[in-house]
Amino acid sequence: MKLIFEKSREGLGCTILPPCDVPAAPLPEGMARKKPARLPSLDENQISRHYSALAKRVFGVNDGFYPLGSCTMKYNPKMNEELAGLPGFTDIHPLQPEHTVQGCLKVLDLAAGYLREITGMDAVNFQPAAGAHGELTGLLLIKAGHESRGDAARTKIIVPDSAHGTNPASAVMAGFSVVNIPSGPDGCIDLAALKAVTGPDTAGLMLTNPNTLGLFDPNILEITRIIHEAGGLNYYDGANLNAIAGIVRPGDMGFDVVHLNLHKTFSTPHGGGGPGSGAVGCKEALAPFLPLAGNVMERGAEERPQCIGRVRAFGGNFLVVVRAAAYLLTLGKENIPEIARNAVLNANYMMERLRAKLPPAYPGPCMHEFVLSLEKLKADYGVSALDFAKALQDQRSCPGIHPPTIYFPLIVHEALMVEPTETESRETIDDAADAFLAVYDQALTDSESLRAAPRTAVIGRPDEVKAARQPVVRFHGA
Repeated sequence: MKLIFEKSREGLGCTILPPCDVPAAPLPEGMARKKPARLPSLDENQISRHYSALAKRVFGVNDGFYPLGSCTMKYNPKMNEELAGLPGFTDIHPLQPEHTVQGCLKVLDLAAGYLREITGMDAVNFQPAAGAHGELTGLLLIKAGHESRGDAARTKIIVPDSAHGTNPASAVMAGFSVVNIPSGPDGCIDLAALKAVTGPDTAGLMLTNPNTLGLFDPNILEITRIIHEAGGLNYYDGANLNAIAGIVRPGDMGFDVVHLNLHKTFSTPHGGGGPGSGAVGCKEALAPFLPLAGNVMERGAEERPQCIGRVRAFGGNFLVVVRAAAYLLTLGKENIPEIARNAVLNANYMMERLRAKLPPAYPGPCMHEFVLSLEKLKADYGVSALDFAKALQDQRSCPGIHPPTIYFPLIVHEALMVEPTETESRETIDDAADAFLAVYDQALTDSESLRAAPRTAVIGRPDEVKAARQPVVRFHGA
């Protein structure tokens, strides 16, 4: 497929925008470009065909099974999109007078109330623009909390080796040093290792429970107690909240601050560069440090002189919150626990379907996701997790399947991380399991073909080393 720049021909064009009906306002001197922008020239027919062709190459939840472990790629109800598109939500400006946006403020208050109840937190802020941004904000709250007491010696954040990669990165960006601790043989935190590194310099612990292996840590109350007794605070990475929403609350587990990926658990659009929302919740002691919005949402700002400032312009991605609020209202308190129950049921059902040939990395029931290790398959037949994932794209028993996450978490060699989510039917999961098993059988009889997969996808096997070391990120043609 040619790039749109390669299709460009001088002299082509189209009139999409209506003629300007107001006087033109020239840019101030010095702000205009020295030469015209290098944009492609095409007619409307070519533009329409180009973007239609691109759309056919995109794979999303609407196209097929998307078991991307750790990412909760579940279906986004279209009703939520309709509600977020209402003029009363879209035709507003964050600097409008407060009395003109009372409905929008009501939605924010409503969503915050639901999320406080679900997480067991006392305050919620929607300013962070994504999950990792929420991590950074939460860590800044922890830092501000310690500094407000004059406790500047707490400079270390403890992170388990099974953590999401953004956890240590966010901690460093917040000005902390990171202490990594190993998992035990059961895939959960090694309590002895945790106690050994906890002390007067401990600012906090970053943890998601269930963890990235899909395991709920049975020692969670002991873990958070250890940190609290050392004077630290507990941070809950909400990436895996989908497994426990409405069943158990992070606040009741002993966590002091949490970020929520609204685009995961609460079924708003996910991926493609945004928009996202990394809402942050915290206990009352940290609420005075929450960021300000810089608009009408800044009610009561004068009562929070200790706030960390702003982490983004205005109040965050409002329409994402509208979608999440619609989702919560649709389910209601009685049905939110069904999210977790069905997510756990689907994951365990698929894991059991695969167990005989593809045993999980850790035994026992899982939560919303599970991790397989292809270490033995690679040793015996030379088929890696990458080969397996690519071959899944060729499977006809589940056409259009997206491969699971591979090589994560890092503590599992040749990892396949699978999260079917609660929005998939048993029939879809059976088809997907059949595809996994078919690839396994193929690995035993024709491993060479797997190393050349995929054969039927739009793009075959790229040179991933070259793509990483010599990326081509712009058009260099004429």
